[in-house]
Amino acid sequence: MTDTEYNRKLDELDRLLNDPAVPMQPSRIWALMDEIADRGGMSAMGEPARGAPTVATRGAGWFG
Repeated sequence: MTDTEYNRKLDELDRLLNDPAVPMQPSRIWALMDEIADRGGMSAMGEPARGAPTVATRGAGWFG
């Protein structure tokens, strides 16, 4: 996802959550959060995103 796409998704999420004129769309909010979180390596549910490294793939030395 490009920076432009990422920022567009953040703007849409902000509108959905904060604009009283926009009807609540929970499924769209969760979908956007999942897409945005994928960029940071975590899913919206706090689990590693698809393809994100896990403890097992990072190796024992990753924690210090």
